[in-house]
Amino acid sequence: MFTGIVTDIGRIEAVEQRGDTRLRIRCGYDMATVALGASIACSGVCLTVVDKGEGWFAVDASAETLSRTAPGMWSEGRRLNLERALKVGDELGGHIVTGHVDGIGEVEATLEVGGSTRVTIIAGDEVAPYIAAKGSVAVDGVSLTVNEVENLSDGARFSLNIIPHTAQSTTFDALQPGDRVNIEIDILARYLGRMMELRR
Repeated sequence: MFTGIVTDIGRIEAVEQRGDTRLRIRCGYDMATVALGASIACSGVCLTVVDKGEGWFAVDASAETLSRTAPGMWSEGRRLNLERALKVGDELGGHIVTGHVDGIGEVEATLEVGGSTRVTIIAGDEVAPYIAAKGSVAVDGVSLTVNEVENLSDGARFSLNIIPHTAQSTTFDALQPGDRVNIEIDILARYLGRMMELRR
């Protein structure tokens, strides 16, 4: 379980095919405090630490994980938003995030508004019904508040504000139109959607 508050920016320094895809990720965490088997969210994807050393950890990404996440995000040199798993008693600064990607969105536009960046994202049918104005959404593992939502024939267009602190603390400082991003809907919306489905 996570909160969507990024605590480090990692960088993939090696990619190895060995059945699953082994990723070695450079980070700023004190790895002496991270156990083998611990969960770390990597741009919104909950992955298990399978090896570690000073300033790095390794995870295995399955074919299922690769198929359900943004294309190109697991390439060498790619920066990742990192968050260690929530501990009982930790401050819940964002919202409850599971690290399970529900869909992939595409950045349609970025616009500087005041000191912030307004980002517009196009999402597909699989997540569109669960995105609500002033609701929470995790984009590449970052907890954000939805500004506005517009329904499309095959999905939805929604906008977010990225304040300077968030941009500097995440990979969003380099976000550009055309970028693909991981989207996780709010867990409450997921369960409510399932309940409504069963009622029908």
